[in-house]
Amino acid sequence: MAEFALPKHSKIVKGIDYPINSEAENTKKINVYRWSPDDDENPRIDSYTIDLDQCGPMVLDALIKIKQEIDSSLTFRRSCREGICGSCSMNIDGTNTLACLKSIDDVKGDINIYPLPHMEVIKDLVPDLSKAYEQLTSVKPWLQSKSDPEKGKSRKQSPKEREKIDGLWECVLCFSCSTSCPSYWWNGDKYLGPAVLLQAYRWIADSRDENTEQRLEELEDSFKLYRCHTIMNCTKTCPKGLNPAKAIGEIKKLQLERR
Repeated sequence: MAEFALPKHSKIVKGIDYPINSEAENTKKINVYRWSPDDDENPRIDSYTIDLDQCGPMVLDALIKIKQEIDSSLTFRRSCREGICGSCSMNIDGTNTLACLKSIDDVKGDINIYPLPHMEVIKDLVPDLSKAYEQLTSVKPWLQSKSDPEKGKSRKQSPKEREKIDGLWECVLCFSCSTSCPSYWWNGDKYLGPAVLLQAYRWIADSRDENTEQRLEELEDSFKLYRCHTIMNCTKTCPKGLNPAKAIGEIKKLQLERR
């Protein structure tokens, strides 16, 4: 299982075990990390047994069922339930992913759920992404152009130019990749991480953007970019099947061409 940051505590203790209140035969035990800033206690693992015949197919369905029917105090983020918002990212069965895309049937035995690794925990499964979004803002993830498009028309882009941002624009900023990266764990205050660097390359590769040189100049830094050691955890864990490591490699290649 991937490492994760404990919120100012030294160990995790065994918490409450909630048995199922029925004679259901098709059941699943779900072990969930719990911690609240309102408590002085160590974080704990609470266990919930649910009836799979009365639950949707995804891990997020199980968490919603737990919150609605068993323990309303359980806290986690979720929104679209379609894998396009990135809200429900967490560590499930040792892998960072989106709970709405992770099938319960994919996990053999108990399901173990933790918040994203090496992030401060706000409560339960909710990580503090403030720093990550601050880093995202620093790369100016929007179209920058000094020229105006033709009046009443959008900016033109050929099909071949458009293809260059495939595999980039699909990122939902769940930060599963960044929080799986040891380089980001060790240097998260300076290294931008896979998610932010993929977003940076998304605009560098966009033919409509006219600020490529400045974008590359701002990334020419021993920590912002070059803390990437191509460990490939980011690509392996991405729930959308994207390749942040390749995007980072493309930025490095462009930096060499500038020299």
